[in-house]
Amino acid sequence: MAEVLPHGILEICVVVGASHEKLKEICQAFPKDGIRSHCYLSPEIRSVHVPPFVSKEDSRFGNSDQSFTRISRRRSFKKKKELKHTNPAATNANAGHIESQSEEFSIPSNIDLQGLPQLCFPGELQIETEAKEDRYHFLVFTDVFGTRTYGVAVQFYRLIEEGNSFQHGQTNWNVHNQRMSTLYAPFSVCVISKFPYYTAFKDCLSSLMVHVKTCQELDFDHKVRQFAAKLALVPSPPSGTLHLVFNLNPLLIVLPSREDPNYPVADLDIHLPLLCFKPKCILQILTCILMEQRIVFLSADWALLTLVAECFILYLHPLQWQHTYVPILSKEMMDFLMAPTAFLMGCHIDYFKEVKSEIEGLILVNIDEGTISFSNLAATEPDIPEMPSQAAECFAQRIESLQLHYDLELSHLGSSSDISNLRMRRRNWQQNLNLAIQELFLVLVVNMFRDVSDYLNYEYRVFNSEEFLKTRTVSDQPFYKKVLETYIFHSFLKARLSRKMDAFSHMELRICPESNRVKMRDNPRRPTMEQMVMRREYHFDHLVTKRFAASMPNLPVDICQDFSAEHLSIRKNKSENAMKKSTKSVTTLKLPEFRSPLNYSSVIAWYTDFINLLSKAINATGQECSSLLARYYYLRGLAYLMQEKYLEALSDFQNLYKTDLDIFPKELVKKVIGVLPPDQHSQAGQKPELKRLISIMLEKEQNVTASDEHVKKFELPKTHMHKEDFLKRIQESGIVKDVGTILRLFDALTIGHLKQIDPETFRDFYNFWKESEAEAHEVNLPLEVIEYLDKNESVFKLSSAVKTNYGVGKIALTQKRLFLLKEGRPGYVEISKFRDIMEVENVSVMFFPLRIPALKIKTALKEPFVGNLKTERDLWQLIVKEMWAGRTMADKHKDPQYIQEALTNVLLMDAVVGCTHSRAIYAASKLAYFDQMRNLVVPKTTLETLKHKINPSADQTSPQAVNALLYAPGNPNYPEEGANANPKLWCALSEGKVVLIDAASWCIQQHCIQVGNSKLNCMLGVDSSQLWIGSQDSCIYIINTYSMSCNKQLTEHCTDVTDMVLEDQGSTLSQKCVYSCSLDGSVICWDVSTLQIKTHFQLSNCHGLIAIQLHNCMLWCCVGDALLEVKKTGQVFRTLILENPNGSRAFFSCFLVLPGKNQLVTGCADKGEVCFWDMENLSKPLQKIQLQDCSSINCMIFVKNQVWIGSKGLDKANGKIYVIDADKYYVEKELVAHVDMVRALCSAENKYVLSGAGREDGKVAIWKVD
Repeated sequence: MAEVLPHGILEICVVVGASHEKLKEICQAFPKDGIRSHCYLSPEIRSVHVPPFVSKEDSRFGNSDQSFTRISRRRSFKKKKELKHTNPAATNANAGHIESQSEEFSIPSNIDLQGLPQLCFPGELQIETEAKEDRYHFLVFTDVFGTRTYGVAVQFYRLIEEGNSFQHGQTNWNVHNQRMSTLYAPFSVCVISKFPYYTAFKDCLSSLMVHVKTCQELDFDHKVRQFAAKLALVPSPPSGTLHLVFNLNPLLIVLPSREDPNYPVADLDIHLPLLCFKPKCILQILTCILMEQRIVFLSADWALLTLVAECFILYLHPLQWQHTYVPILSKEMMDFLMAPTAFLMGCHIDYFKEVKSEIEGLILVNIDEGTISFSNLAATEPDIPEMPSQAAECFAQRIESLQLHYDLELSHLGSSSDISNLRMRRRNWQQNLNLAIQELFLVLVVNMFRDVSDYLNYEYRVFNSEEFLKTRTVSDQPFYKKVLETYIFHSFLKARLSRKMDAFSHMELRICPESNRVKMRDNPRRPTMEQMVMRREYHFDHLVTKRFAASMPNLPVDICQDFSAEHLSIRKNKSENAMKKSTKSVTTLKLPEFRSPLNYSSVIAWYTDFINLLSKAINATGQECSSLLARYYYLRGLAYLMQEKYLEALSDFQNLYKTDLDIFPKELVKKVIGVLPPDQHSQAGQKPELKRLISIMLEKEQNVTASDEHVKKFELPKTHMHKEDFLKRIQESGIVKDVGTILRLFDALTIGHLKQIDPETFRDFYNFWKESEAEAHEVNLPLEVIEYLDKNESVFKLSSAVKTNYGVGKIALTQKRLFLLKEGRPGYVEISKFRDIMEVENVSVMFFPLRIPALKIKTALKEPFVGNLKTERDLWQLIVKEMWAGRTMADKHKDPQYIQEALTNVLLMDAVVGCTHSRAIYAASKLAYFDQMRNLVVPKTTLETLKHKINPSADQTSPQAVNALLYAPGNPNYPEEGANANPKLWCALSEGKVVLIDAASWCIQQHCIQVGNSKLNCMLGVDSSQLWIGSQDSCIYIINTYSMSCNKQLTEHCTDVTDMVLEDQGSTLSQKCVYSCSLDGSVICWDVSTLQIKTHFQLSNCHGLIAIQLHNCMLWCCVGDALLEVKKTGQVFRTLILENPNGSRAFFSCFLVLPGKNQLVTGCADKGEVCFWDMENLSKPLQKIQLQDCSSINCMIFVKNQVWIGSKGLDKANGKIYVIDADKYYVEKELVAHVDMVRALCSAENKYVLSGAGREDGKVAIWKVD
């Protein structure tokens, strides 16, 4: 069982000093020769203390005191190594002792004690005639797997008493000399841990020094042993806002937690490098780290070496240093600097000249002087480019706002006589400063790499590095060329391609301009007018146009072209808001006082005290503080494990599902389940919650599949491609994702050929596409022209200079209009917006003796435009007609994505013509998709009622079914970040994906929140902070709408969770409960405040419970062939059935309760029949309505005395919405806007109805309610 038990914060405690024999030799020689001014010694390990220090077995034999010493024996590794080479006979007497000693040690495998003495004394170890001040320094150890452990060492001096050595507290030799002077021997105590608690361990060792520096020799070992045993009891706090405090007299020690689980522990003053280096130098050092150089930190202070190196490692989080990392090199380790690969090391400043003159290619960082230099025998500095200018400038501006000097914070405060108060005040200041600095550097990292996601293909895990580089500014390209080839960046790419929601992802969402989020990921990339102006450092405020309201959905006709005025300044404002993130209040938990002596019984008693303390804290904490509760449950679970109370521990860990799943110790729980004794396993099976937990853990273990973490660079194909391979290659390239568009492109490129594409054709097409993209980035319109365009418009194509009836110039195409860019004196002449075009035709202009091909564009607003396009005419005709048709379709269907798709088609046409030598125009016409659909008729009723369409699958390669929709009203009282005050639309898609849409602008706010991997059946907004989602995998997932994270689950259902309903009896959570049902007929009532089960019942003989509703304290349950009215206790009160003419029962798919009318509305799953029922008489329907062209009914809602019904048409690919007057029982409207069945409906404040369709359509339509 020992391997299951969690460790405390201590891994190992080691005492290092000079050997007993050397001290004896010095003391014996001293009376005769005196002591030299510098008597150097070799450090050795004198004792090792490794947990566990006590065991149950020892207590059974009454050896509780000895059990403490059985592990904490001394050994000299150097001595042991030498013994192998001595005469066996000479060492025979000691052989048994050494052998038993080795057997009893259990040194952690990732700790190498051979080199530890030199690291504890990285300088010199020498005898002194007077005691010196204690000195602390910090160590980092890395094993072959890259796992790091951390050490804090203190060097101190102890008086060598006359006649005694420091060996087992026993007298081994005597020196009889009255002239014996005072000698001090140096020792070191090193504490090693898995956790980088630098400040906490420094405080712990400071407390230890108070007791051991002056104690008797006999007590020294005992005190160190007791000290190590206490630390071994202390657990590491989980991430969150709970800090642990424990007493090591005379100091209270604080163990801070990670406030954010996406950050590492930062128990050090991370502003130290900001005091040592100027901002420009900071950026240079970070650049060197990112480029994986051979970096050496140098200082006269050993402590600063590790602290400063650790700070720079933290600054780049979540990017991680992947190479050799040794922040302190002792003098014996200096040859490490000869390593040819990248490393980050540190050494004493005394070696600066030697290192600089003898080793080539090092980056030397002088901490004491705040400078960077290079060691290069060829006298040429390495090529270290500057950091990207925009990110560097933003960093330089923001770093000026930091207050780095604590004394300035104290100027207005009075003096305190309480040392604990002073330490707490300093700690709080440092904590807040650390958070500000971490966010400052995180913004820097985001600003450097924020555009990387635009060049990723998530499905094929491809990064198009060449295209990413081409879009960087010329001055920034050297930086990116080097960084993109590093292991650091490669690891970063893996996380991006896995859609990891780490600190980078969260910050990117917080500071990313909303206008950037609006862009579809498969849009052709072109610089917007705003970006052009920003390149000119021109203030763009006078181009601001429309502003959206924040309280209710605004439905502009041209949503993709018009944006809020806030977007122009949102980059700066959002970043500032991000930096002003409110600090969460921290809770401290003081651990019980340690008992003395520490034997098995006292340790068990300590854990009992700890459990009682946590139980009191749990009882005193309300469910509204679920995050804090989770930390208490987690720690109590660990304490129960230490007492081997496994079932109690599993119960506490199971509670994390309902409080905060982010800290659930999955691997630990698996181990505990694996070693449960048979009797306890049987007891767990009798407790439903533990039985379910064990079932979930075993099921997950069986379903574990190795995650794909490879990263590919896009490469042009080298073999012929059939349709499937071509589809994959185009998607990898990032040109377009839509499958239908790629298949049309395949047809266009294979005109007159076999249905396969050779590598040369693909290369020519790809190169032309990228060249066109590059040319568009070089377009630099005059300010006089930019003034006429919207700030988000981009120029996608320019013609050659042509003569037109509007003048001579180039015809320019944007996503919104055509205009003439006049030559000579630059000028703007609008030809037409695409929606204003009436006719496009090819004409010829007579220019004797020639007839010049020309394009004629008629509009209703001005005289027709005629351009002499010559050989470009036929292509421009295709282009203009496709854009015109796309605009027309977008207006008819209220779907702005049609414009983006038409634009993609146009650019593909251009590329096809550019790379095709025969029948080019005919080939390009294969891509004229919208021009062929322009005459598609939209019914008048649909046209009048439909307001807008959204594509929540915009980031996917193919549409995803919209299985559930939930509208959440805006919350203007939400603190600080204004975007969260907007109303939201939650969309549940296939495979556990949830997409969040800002309902003020109808743009996607967050592309994917992953909740499991199964179909999501239902959603319920419990309050402004909680969204409950029922899944096909039998779980209810709870999303925190503020953090956008899913950190709670309810796992008590055994089959698909099909529906949920809220019973709201008041404004507080304690007055709310939720009823959830699953397919097997199980109904659970949840207390929303505690997430505990209030009632649970099972409907008998039920195998298809698909919907529930609450009315007059009764539950109405749809079980397929019947509707049941059920009491809250589970007793069936009434049954409603509908018989078909042949005597069989009709199957219901959904139903509604109309409270004001005391009626029920049912919809059939196998036919288009809607029935209204009087709730007083369920024997037969009050009214039946047969829906035309309807094969089944999927969903319904009640809005403004209307019943809106989503259905599947008789044609498989046809989704219809029927609007029924609830008073007159007739169909008011039939609405057609989806090409697949309507799966979900929801209401937006009774002003709009939103509908979601199946995967063939995958869109959300917004309808106006009359």
